[in-house]
Amino acid sequence: MNNNLKIGIITGSTREGRVSPQVAAWVKKLADERKDATYDILDIKEYQLPFVGESEDQTNVLRWNETLSQYDGFVFVVAEYNHSITGALKNALDSARDPWNNKAAGIVSYGSVGGTRAAEHLRGILGELQIADVRTHVALSMFTDFENWSTFKPQELHLTNVELMLDQLVKWSKALRTVRS
Repeated sequence: MNNNLKIGIITGSTREGRVSPQVAAWVKKLADERKDATYDILDIKEYQLPFVGESEDQTNVLRWNETLSQYDGFVFVVAEYNHSITGALKNALDSARDPWNNKAAGIVSYGSVGGTRAAEHLRGILGELQIADVRTHVALSMFTDFENWSTFKPQELHLTNVELMLDQLVKWSKALRTVRS
């Protein structure tokens, strides 16, 4: 198991009717077949993070940080809202600092144009958090990869990009582990 390399697959949406859990489950299924790391889904909705600066109770924020600290890398499942990432994902990113540093990330985005604008916004945020994002990213279209905009049915052509993204993510996660030690 590659020295217990751990990769978290982070859902990037919390709204009712969201499709990010379906996409995250698909990524996990494909990733688990590889046997090169342990892959877990981290659903930001389950952490009920308060918006930064809006609550004195930091219990969930501390739990989020402790969870992130256990991982060597991440796959962000990113929904595109108004040409950017969701407020919930931005808040989850802002709710931690050190647990992100010197780790790697891959991106799986979705939206009307594959979520590419959200992915590009996310890349800038990841750089500030000292997260090395890999080049290959999976861009899913709401028109061709979802039935009725709600049921995830990915086209087979995405499998190549998922494999390439995970190949890069595992290599960078292993390399950055040495920076953190």
